Amino acid sequence: MFFEILYFLILASSVALVIMENRNPKTAIFWVMLLTLLPGVGLVAYLLVGKNFKSSRTIKRNELNLLEQSRDNTGNGIDTDDLENPRYAKLANMMSAANHTRLYAGNDIQIFTSFSPMFQSMLADIAAAKDHIHIQFYIIDDDEVGTQLSSLLIDKARSGVEVRVVYDSLANWNVKRRFYKRMVAGGVKVEPFLKVLPSMMSRDVNCRTHRKIVIVDGRVGYTGGMNIARRYRDGINGGIWRDTQVRIEGPAVKQLQLAFLADWRFCTKTLLTDSRYFPDNQPQGSGAICQIVTSGPMDEWNTVMQGMVQVIAQSSRYLYIQTPYFMPTEPMLLALRNAALAGVDVRIMMPAIPDRARIMTYASRSFFKEVMTAGVKIYLYNKGFLHAKTMVCDDEFVTIGSTNIDSRSLEQNFEANAFIYSSELAIQQRDIFLADMAVSTLVDPDTWHRRPFGGKVLESIARLLTPLL
Repeated sequence: MFFEILYFLILASSVALVIMENRNPKTAIFWVMLLTLLPGVGLVAYLLVGKNFKSSRTIKRNELNLLEQSRDNTGNGIDTDDLENPRYAKLANMMSAANHTRLYAGNDIQIFTSFSPMFQSMLADIAAAKDHIHIQFYIIDDDEVGTQLSSLLIDKARSGVEVRVVYDSLANWNVKRRFYKRMVAGGVKVEPFLKVLPSMMSRDVNCRTHRKIVIVDGRVGYTGGMNIARRYRDGINGGIWRDTQVRIEGPAVKQLQLAFLADWRFCTKTLLTDSRYFPDNQPQGSGAICQIVTSGPMDEWNTVMQGMVQVIAQSSRYLYIQTPYFMPTEPMLLALRNAALAGVDVRIMMPAIPDRARIMTYASRSFFKEVMTAGVKIYLYNKGFLHAKTMVCDDEFVTIGSTNIDSRSLEQNFEANAFIYSSELAIQQRDIFLADMAVSTLVDPDTWHRRPFGGKVLESIARLLTPLL
């Protein structure tokens, strides 16, 4: 009797907590129904993945101020008056206010669309490092690709270069411990982002770092969608792995550095503010204007999502999006539909074949009708698995990063995106999208409407589970 009363009190308090969090009504109703109808499953699921973390922080505000001071000692960036197109001033100002990020000019930015050229470029930059190397990936596999990187990091550490590595603990649960121990023995400082245990038994299990960040000597940085694993090089299911990553050389690397050091503080309780991590990166000629935008479940704002919604809302001619999963939040879904209804050419490209559980595909496809009804065009990429996370608008703006168009990336994961205000790079990304269209299939709304009834049922069921996916 005592345990029944205790269980009821825990259940009732969980329901009350969901209600008091004042979150999206649909999400709140989902959790209340799950807790009420399946109390055992619902309680475990809510404790593991349902908690709202907006009241928590990965780093104290005063510590973040110290990092920002180190970043700004060599310049505060530029004003929005210097933007190539002034209509993006509101977007840049919003990102600066919500994310404490700076707008930097003169960045030499290279777009990679396949893993091997990116990886060789990254290895060359790491090999040339003289002071420090900072690396953060969602996945670092213990295959030959991961081993090639780890061996180079060990060589650099033994030569006197500071090397720090952060990896997501849950995403790498199957990687053998000896892989990390070998790096540590070689002088590399390695830290998991929220260890699977004890976090698997705590409220933090759902807080995963999905960021892909590399910084070399504070001068060269990488970010995007690519992790470190053989499948990124060789492909899966008989097709290529199609992804997008950027190499940045210039002042914007300082913001990537700040993001890494904030996460390092979270993982190790050690705050690194030395000025050598923020060198005076002079603008690279007429290079691109760029903001590095980060977001996470413990931030006050869902900054990457808010930035994307702003871009969608102010698009006038076209908007091309690539994403491996499509489970948009309500604000993004509304913005996409509004843009298409207003006459903007909105195109969304996804993989035709999934890389993992088909429930993600079913959930993604449950949104097709809603956006196609408004005039959005859906393309399914056929050459392999499309893992790129990109958005390009009106030959003026492009964002490339780690953020998928799904509620987990937009609201729950720690993410990082480069917001690039450059016609040259926007046109380059537009042409990449159009080339990918040549090996994609346009979804016909009439044919889609006549798809088998069983598939529609599975899609509807999967959609109900999107808060968990």
